[in-house]
Amino acid sequence: MDIKAHAKLNLTLDVLGKRPDGYHDLRMIMQSVELADVLELNYNDTRELRVSTNLHFLPNNEKNLAAQAALRWYECEAVQEPGGWDMEDLKRSLNFNGLDITIEKHIPVCAGLGGGSSDAAAVLWALNQMEDACLSPEAVAGIGALVGSDVPYCVVGGTALAEGRGERLTPLSPLPKCWVVLCKPEFSISTPALFAKIDGVRLRCRPDTQGMIAALEAGDLHGVARRMYNVFEDALPERQHARVNDIKNVLIQCGALGASMSGTGPTAFGLFDDEGLAQEARERLGDFSGEVFLTQTV
Repeated sequence: MDIKAHAKLNLTLDVLGKRPDGYHDLRMIMQSVELADVLELNYNDTRELRVSTNLHFLPNNEKNLAAQAALRWYECEAVQEPGGWDMEDLKRSLNFNGLDITIEKHIPVCAGLGGGSSDAAAVLWALNQMEDACLSPEAVAGIGALVGSDVPYCVVGGTALAEGRGERLTPLSPLPKCWVVLCKPEFSISTPALFAKIDGVRLRCRPDTQGMIAALEAGDLHGVARRMYNVFEDALPERQHARVNDIKNVLIQCGALGASMSGTGPTAFGLFDDEGLAQEARERLGDFSGEVFLTQTV
C-alpha cells in the first residue's frame, strides 16, 4: 500500500506550563499542507520489521517513528491474545508475519513540520486498512499517542486545536485554501533544549487562540494570518532568532498575509492568497541557505 504523510504547520503555539509528569501543557492550532513524504508498506515472509528511507542518516530500526508506530499497532492488536505481548520479540506475535516500510522523504528533517510524526501516523492508517481493522480516527489517534505527542494530530490532519501534550484534539473550521511558502534555514533546533529553556523565558505575548478560532469560523484568511504566533520564537538563541526573523521579513515583503515559525523550528512560513506572490517569495528565499517549498493547505 502507498500512502502520503503530510507535513503540519503550527498556526499558533502556546506553552501553558510544565506538568507534574515532566511534559508541558500546550495549546496549538494545527494545519496540514500538501508537502508530504510517500510511504510504501508491503508484507514480507521474513517475520521481520524492516524500514528503509532515501536519507542515509535516518534510522532504519526501531528508533524510526514509523517502525515504532508499527510496533505499537501490533502491540495493541495482540493485547487480547493469550499470554499477552512481548515487545522484545516482535516475531512472537501471532498477528505479525513481517512488514517492509519504505519512506521517500520530502519533508525536511528536524524542521518543526512533524515529518517523523506524520510518517508514524501514515503507517497506522495504512495498517488500519491493510488489516481490515476498521478502527475510527479517534482509535487510531489513540494508538498514535503511544508513539509521540504530534502523532494523534497527524492521524486526523486538517485544521484542529491540539491541547495537553498535543493528544487532545478538537476539529476546527477549515482554513480557507491558500498558498504556503516554507523555508527551513541551514541549522536545526534541539526540541528538548528549547522546551527546557521556555520555562525561564519571559514571553513577549501569547497567541490569540480564541480570536483565530473565530477567524476560522468566519472563513477570514487575513484574520487567521494576522493572529499567527509561536511562543518558541522568544526562546530561540539570538543568532537563530535573527535568521528566522530575516525569513519572515522576506515573506512579508513579498506579500504574505502573515508569517510565523512552525513547532520548535526552525522552519518559518508565510500564508499567501496569491500564487504569483507566493512564487516570488519562493524565488527570493532561494538565495538563502536552506530548503524552500511552495505548497498549499489541505
